[in-house]
Amino acid sequence: MNFFVSDFQRSLVFFRDQLGLEIAMADESFGYAAFKTGAAQVAFSLAPGQEELIGRHAGIGFITEDINLKYEQLCAAGVKFESPPEKQPWGGILALFKDPDGNIFYLDQTSEDHP
Repeated sequence: MNFFVSDFQRSLVFFRDQLGLEIAMADESFGYAAFKTGAAQVAFSLAPGQEELIGRHAGIGFITEDINLKYEQLCAAGVKFESPPEKQPWGGILALFKDPDGNIFYLDQTSEDHP
């Protein structure tokens, strides 16, 4: 899954240092970085001349076994949340957060992860 950003270094720091994702590949000359996230890979790319692609709902979620703990850890790391963990009608729990460009992501604890 790729999404778009306006500042390579700022985004690299956010996803590596604040979210704690391990870098799979990063090349500033190409404006592209990818992160190890388990079975899927998440990556960002610069979008010169296509700024309308920046600051949208990315449709990317990060599954966690303890959403409240992960929420507290990410808040302490400076991640800005749009909404705290909230139980959803389908049984899971979601919390929305933004990257420095305003792209929206979510933490997800599925109904199988909790009673």
